[in-house]
Amino acid sequence: MNTNSFGRTIEMQEVGIAIAAIDLNPQMLNLDFLKFSGIIATDWELMRQPVLNASMAQLSFTNGVNVLAQPRNITFLEAMGDRKIEELQAPLAACRYVEKLPHADYQGVNINPKILVGFLETQNQDSARHFIVDGLLAPGKWQNMGQEPLKASLSLSYQLKRCPLTIAINEVKLQQPEGEAISALLFSGGFNYGIPPKYQEKKALYLQKRIETWPTDFEMFKEIVHKKFFEQDRSIFPNSSFL
Repeated sequence: MNTNSFGRTIEMQEVGIAIAAIDLNPQMLNLDFLKFSGIIATDWELMRQPVLNASMAQLSFTNGVNVLAQPRNITFLEAMGDRKIEELQAPLAACRYVEKLPHADYQGVNINPKILVGFLETQNQDSARHFIVDGLLAPGKWQNMGQEPLKASLSLSYQLKRCPLTIAINEVKLQQPEGEAISALLFSGGFNYGIPPKYQEKKALYLQKRIETWPTDFEMFKEIVHKKFFEQDRSIFPNSSFL
């Protein structure tokens, strides 16, 4: 199947920086801690009441940054919108978090880009399903079972020179501000960086360097989606943001 046959699309992008540390406690994450430590700017404002309990802490800010902490993991998330890479605040906050807490028992960091592709110029609400089932999977009798059309998601693992990369592809529905939901695909990436033996005594320094180079991973992920899955030499999608 020609994956260029879906017509005009809309693309939404997001980046997440997920830091793993054995001794990370969600209860220590609150607005005062983030501001007084210098991890975020003092003028950041909460969008809604934060979630704070023993198992999870979640803070959402009006500038689009979300911080989610769970035992042994803290993630800084932000949608791209119409902004340039250098304007995003979540990766900077993630880097400052490691800088301000250099003695935590860090285990690694994941750079997690997401690209949501919605198919606009089609009357077929199953475009995303057809993309996976007919375009990415080899046909076989196993597809013709049950009373409803087969639905599928893919989880792919690659070994890059610098780190492992996972890509999950899932069918979703994207609700439009006006009108019904459209068929969409969610590409979720994970560049998984453990800490090499030679950096065991300088874990925070290693993580800072990896977080600072997140744009390299982000651009590579976009290139994979555009060239490898949609067979385009450059992005054909207008930038937007997650709703």
